[in-house]
Amino acid sequence: MDQHRRGSQSASPRPAEPPSVAEIVNSGDPFSVLGPHEISPGQWEIRAIVPDVDAVTVLDRDGQTVLAPMERMPPDGLLVASFHASERPDYRLRIERHSIVEIRHDPYSFGTFLSHDDLVRIGDPTSDAVYTKLGAHFLDLGGIQGFLFTVWAPNARRVSVVGDFNSWDGRCHLMRRRHEGGIWELFIPDIAPEQRYKFEIIGLHGNLLALKADPIAFAAEHPPETASILKSAPSFDWQDSEWMKSRAGENHRKAPMSIYECHLGSWSRVPEEGNRYLTYRELAVRLIPYVKDLGFTHIELLPITEYPFDGSWGYQPISVYAPTSRFGTPEDFAAFVEAAHAAGIGVILDWVPAHFPNDPHGLSYFDGTHLYEHADPRLGFHQDWGTYIYNFERREVMSFLVANARFWLERYHLDGLRVDAVASMLYLDYSRKAGEWIPNRYGGNENLGAIDFIRKMNEVAYATSPGAITIAEESTAWPGVSQPTYTGGLGFGFKWNMGWMHDTLRYISKDPVFRQYHHHDLTFGLLYAFSENFILPLSHDEVVHGKGSLLGKMPGDQWQRFANLRAYFGFMWGHPGKKLLFMGGEIAQEREWNHDESLDWHLLDSSYHKGVQSLVRDLNHAYQSIPALHERDCEARGFEWLVSDDRDNSVIAWLRRGDDETSVAIVVSNFTPVVREAYRIGVPLPGFYREAVNTDAGQYGGSNVGNLGGVVAEDVPSHGRPCSLTLTIPPLATLILVLDHEGSGPNI
Repeated sequence: MDQHRRGSQSASPRPAEPPSVAEIVNSGDPFSVLGPHEISPGQWEIRAIVPDVDAVTVLDRDGQTVLAPMERMPPDGLLVASFHASERPDYRLRIERHSIVEIRHDPYSFGTFLSHDDLVRIGDPTSDAVYTKLGAHFLDLGGIQGFLFTVWAPNARRVSVVGDFNSWDGRCHLMRRRHEGGIWELFIPDIAPEQRYKFEIIGLHGNLLALKADPIAFAAEHPPETASILKSAPSFDWQDSEWMKSRAGENHRKAPMSIYECHLGSWSRVPEEGNRYLTYRELAVRLIPYVKDLGFTHIELLPITEYPFDGSWGYQPISVYAPTSRFGTPEDFAAFVEAAHAAGIGVILDWVPAHFPNDPHGLSYFDGTHLYEHADPRLGFHQDWGTYIYNFERREVMSFLVANARFWLERYHLDGLRVDAVASMLYLDYSRKAGEWIPNRYGGNENLGAIDFIRKMNEVAYATSPGAITIAEESTAWPGVSQPTYTGGLGFGFKWNMGWMHDTLRYISKDPVFRQYHHHDLTFGLLYAFSENFILPLSHDEVVHGKGSLLGKMPGDQWQRFANLRAYFGFMWGHPGKKLLFMGGEIAQEREWNHDESLDWHLLDSSYHKGVQSLVRDLNHAYQSIPALHERDCEARGFEWLVSDDRDNSVIAWLRRGDDETSVAIVVSNFTPVVREAYRIGVPLPGFYREAVNTDAGQYGGSNVGNLGGVVAEDVPSHGRPCSLTLTIPPLATLILVLDHEGSGPNI
């Protein structure tokens, strides 16, 4: 405690006239007036602003001995007590208000807390100082407990902490400006966790801004309320050391990765209790075993950083260091992550550094200037989403965002970040017409600040969280998105293959009679399939805004719609690339996704819907257990076309290889409702090819056409291969056949 008391105020002559409260409030340096001051040798004054009290008395450190009563000075009530002391007094304030007596420490009796090194590190993108030094941090100073508040607001004229502990009165807790870094700080003793707070800011031009939530708050109120919540830094008794150690040694490009994308607010609800959300802990008990049973390796959460508007699905976050309170506390969220790890499931967070909403309590116009965003709307405003764009070129903003990525990976043990809307960050002319954007210093449309930020974020994420991954949602042909930064890439681990998604969904939505004219939509993706480390996404974006559900995109009668969907899933799981499926796809959700409602779990009473779910489970198990289907997902040498040009029959076939050249799987899709009898396909090796997956199997709701468990390769050359299979290809179906070196065996 003493280190924060020594030298906090130097001796100064007593002013001729006591300053007014207004003068103190607007001075930017309340410590120059408030707190203890030696006005002459041995004579001390204690000055305080304590509105709406009956009496305030200065007590000795014992909290009982009266040193002096405080007198209210005109014109507007500054409280002053004067007394003699041989050394700087260690005192308390006895406050009487409405017959209630409190004894408190004076915030203005403490010195500075942030060192010069701290202030420098806050602006260093490789540092964790943003979330270890900024925000509200619980401190225990030799038995004096309270919170140290710090906030970056370099252009503000005055900043105050307001909250439940001071009746939201900005005169009570004026902060000290640290000119070195534009940081304001104040230690407020004798306040407890779980109370609400915000910052009251007088802007650059003297205007009082809307109360601002803490940009580094670790918890926030349940929307629509907007206050930050006092929390100690997120702490949890983690028991996942084995998971973290194992993860650090994982080669994710080689490993199976099948991701279940999930919106926690609508996966399932509790209708008998007002249609309420499940909590993080309830989701740990219900969602995680479900995902485990279906064979997914990861859960990807739509954004859970605190956001005000349900309809944004989390993509317009305000408090980016706080898990949303909709589902529980930060500790509850940590428990959810640990439960996933205990089940062998990784957790990926959908992370949104591209933009932020213009809600008045958020980051926009934070200190009365465009602090986090560009001032020029051609650089700083998203026309599509009505949101602000971060000023990535500002060192402190880059540090704020890079530290946020690090925070979620380190503090919550998350296994990856899926970075939203990367294309909108990379291009200055993204969704803008000529004249609506400003070229970079070289005259180009690349956002150089965003590129630097993305590279730095990826470097820091991989350096500080071994085994974690980053994933880009990037929809253009930007080169090297998933290549290392030292080769000129952006440094992501993986990239969503948006082109594959759009092409193949366009194809599968066609009536089979017309598919022969769109065959290229199936094959085009292989021209670039290994240019990046791709994830094949069937994401939430494909089942909203009038697009209908995946099942709803399928043509034909009921049987054909389900068969099409099953064939498409088989095609996807057999295709090179990691897998991602948005919740509901696995049960063939009939209607479009609605964020306000639970999935239609009653559909599983139908054999068709249950069959699709069973197929997804088996596809995941096959994908994980068959090395040829995952070991070379990102390598061209793991793929060979067998049949790419049979557009007349809408049949397509390819070969997948694992690291062992004899680890072979054959994938065959028939996208017409016609059985293809005696269809010959060349294969590289002799032996028995076990039918590991047949999407037309009766257990999935199919017609049970197939090959009786497998086919022996004949010594008949075909398709440039020395051997061949003669197959019965079911209608609207995908087969996955595996070279079985031990002979025939049961289906997976």
